Amino acid sequence: MIHCLLVDDDEAIRTSLGHYLRGFGMAVTLAEGAVAMRGLLAQSRFDIILLDLMLPDGDGLELCQSVVGTSATPVILLTAKGDVGSRVLGLEWGADDYITKPFEPRELVARMHALLRRDHRSRQQAQPAALAQAAQTVEFAGWRFDRVRHLLIDPSGVVLPLSSAEYRLLAALASHPNQVLSRERLLELSRAPGVDVNDRSIDLVVSRLRKKLGDTQRDGSLIRTIRGEGYLFDTSPVC
Repeated sequence: MIHCLLVDDDEAIRTSLGHYLRGFGMAVTLAEGAVAMRGLLAQSRFDIILLDLMLPDGDGLELCQSVVGTSATPVILLTAKGDVGSRVLGLEWGADDYITKPFEPRELVARMHALLRRDHRSRQQAQPAALAQAAQTVEFAGWRFDRVRHLLIDPSGVVLPLSSAEYRLLAALASHPNQVLSRERLLELSRAPGVDVNDRSIDLVVSRLRKKLGDTQRDGSLIRTIRGEGYLFDTSPVC
């Protein structure tokens, strides 16, 4: 059963949407704001989070970034701000999808299922029964990329969770090392079904991955920018 955390300060939306999602067999936990959300995340594990951007006791973008920085739980932002700038900002801060209010609940359910299917399929592909444990982890430049648990482990052993978008992009890069991949090709390799993305979203996810990898050079040292062409994963991973 899918366990969803729905965070919205509008009681009518929380109640009606929660009831609607339960009609699709989901378990839904409701939170009215940032404080309640943090408390619930400390107590329970959720499969997906629906997060309103405008909360009375916290910034939805900061909450989204906090979730992305500490877990691989997919986050869909729900907001009345539908302009391109707000959508790009939401994706830049780690959201897996962004839906503008008012929205059609059935479309929301479809997007939730698409994200979760992609996540489940990625995990299944990363852990076929015939593979040895070593093949589940990719090592490069002192780092380890755990493809099963969607984690990065730095050279000192510190564990960094990856968002769904970060996981998909790093998996695509690691599968094509030392090759220049255009933004269009990376979109094809890492696109989640039902999510409307563009070239700009690739740049944003690359930026987030570089920060986690401590890649401080302007054009990257591990994930290099090849001007006018795309990106190159400049290392030779070992499985």
